[in-house]
Amino acid sequence: MSITELVAQRSTCLRRQVGAILVRDRRIISTGYNGAPSAIRHCGEVGCLREQRGIPSGERHELCRGLHAEQNAIIQAALHGVSIDGATLYCTNLPCSICTKMLINSRIEHIIYKEGYADSLSDAMLSETDISLRQLK
Repeated sequence: MSITELVAQRSTCLRRQVGAILVRDRRIISTGYNGAPSAIRHCGEVGCLREQRGIPSGERHELCRGLHAEQNAIIQAALHGVSIDGATLYCTNLPCSICTKMLINSRIEHIIYKEGYADSLSDAMLSETDISLRQLK
């Protein structure tokens, strides 16, 4: 998890720094952190839309300039032609419902996370899958 926390330090999000690592066969195959897409101004430059609108954590994910760490890890693997089928996700936070849907369809087998996240739909969907879920204390 310490490598995942190190990746999170690259985050450009003003509210929460999140890091994600995809691992298969004990090898890191992709990393991601949350922040604005490439060539788009970061929230530090333009402000946080979610803060400005008073949107609580875990709600209205679409109202954000940034991509989540899990999304960026999946995208990086795709850009480099690396399959993540059967991989384990290490993440500083439990994935939100949007990331959970992507991880389910990516055939991730395990999710190991540090902190929870206020998204009951994510919990409900994960309970219907064979993805193993473990929180590190």
